[in-house]
Amino acid sequence: MKNYEFWFIVGSQTLYGPEVLETVDARAREMAAYLTERLPYPLVYKGTAKSAEEISAVVREANYQEKCCGLVTWCHTFSPSKMWINGLEVLRKPYCHFVTQYNRDIPNDEIDMDFMNLNQAAHGDREHGFAGARLRLPRKIIAGYWQNPTAAERLGRWMRTAIGVAVSRNMKVMRFGDNMRDVAVTEGDKIEAQLKFGWQVNTWAVGDLVAEMATVTEEEVKAQMAAYLEKYDLATENREAVAYQAREEIAIKRMLDREGCRAFADTFQDLYGLEQLPGLAAQDLMAQGYGFGGEGDWKVSALLAVMKAMGKDENGASAFMEDYTYHLEPGREYSLGAHMLEVCPSVAQGRPRIETHPLGIGMNRKDPARLVFNGKAGKGIVASLIDMGGRFRLIVQDIEAVDPIMDMPNLPVARVMWRAMPDLLTGVECWITAGGAHHTVLSYDVTAEQMRDWAAIMGIEYVHIDKDTTQEKLEQQLVLQNIAWKLR
Repeated sequence: MKNYEFWFIVGSQTLYGPEVLETVDARAREMAAYLTERLPYPLVYKGTAKSAEEISAVVREANYQEKCCGLVTWCHTFSPSKMWINGLEVLRKPYCHFVTQYNRDIPNDEIDMDFMNLNQAAHGDREHGFAGARLRLPRKIIAGYWQNPTAAERLGRWMRTAIGVAVSRNMKVMRFGDNMRDVAVTEGDKIEAQLKFGWQVNTWAVGDLVAEMATVTEEEVKAQMAAYLEKYDLATENREAVAYQAREEIAIKRMLDREGCRAFADTFQDLYGLEQLPGLAAQDLMAQGYGFGGEGDWKVSALLAVMKAMGKDENGASAFMEDYTYHLEPGREYSLGAHMLEVCPSVAQGRPRIETHPLGIGMNRKDPARLVFNGKAGKGIVASLIDMGGRFRLIVQDIEAVDPIMDMPNLPVARVMWRAMPDLLTGVECWITAGGAHHTVLSYDVTAEQMRDWAAIMGIEYVHIDKDTTQEKLEQQLVLQNIAWKLR
């Protein structure tokens, strides 16, 4: 990821003469250098474009440069955007229109026509905006002074979204076995997913994993056990169960890396040849940035990998999650999220514990080891990707995770407790109305705005449940969106 970069292209024309263009070039270099120091990825100045040929050339190069993850444009003055049409029409990378200007303030004593000729960004932005609207181009518009920290923060978040797009378009998902039987929401159109997102979703037999595990040496298992003890507290005497998870993790990681996969899914109903469902193994792999989905849910596994890439170099706090049960005390309503074994420790409050307990579901022959912890407090989102038949819908809900209000000493799983927006009961009604799945990605790093941008770039439907959402408004929104998507 450290090799990724974004290209900065300035729109102009030859009308104002070479002196103005030289000034613009110098200013653009200054802006790119200044912003690069404040952004998560370099902003590389690729020149001031003055013709359709120049713009088309840089777009073609951007499309085929893997390290280029998106274009950022700025129109310093009146920049005719008809010349951008041919280039933008074939653009395959995320695109941000940065609405800014070199000077922050209008210089009262100095402003004259020469100043206006050089600083008509307000003019150029509207011309450029029309071209983007006419092309129906998925684009991010960020307005703000380039030295204002808020502008850099927003641009940085968009960059992280674009990284998610790059990761998505090269995503491979490894499925061990099929989906849990008779479950509807974990199904989906894999061909459409590859067309929309770039995800290649294929199946490997559980027996392939068993065979890979047989090649793992005792020395490798000991090394993995030592790695566990550096990060987690051992709270079980059953070291054999922990060692088995270590062997599973090593084998799964080998297979993922060998096949170029960033995500995987399994199911407790298909463990033929395995003693334990991967628990600690899956959790530790998620902590390294791999996506995971339980019960064969390949959509949530890929989405988790994408969102982890978006949050990389922050705190990595995104996790596979499931709404398990509610606390319905009036005025203190909460959702308790958990899973049988597999919640990523990136969301842990404090140091997770390795514990071993029976799992009374599935084909386990021995008790699986897993990480047990409480989730940390903080604002976040939960995101669900569902197949509506003919289109995908991304549903995002704002939440506020809290310190658990009870100890739950007999619940040996990782768990997070949160308030759903706008409140638990309304939020649940809205989530169910929109068709949100029980499996989600919970993230403290990635924002609803970023997920909206990702959905727009991917060309899928987006639904956001926030503090202002009502059941009535959401129902009206879904009716209109249903009509609009059928017309596409």
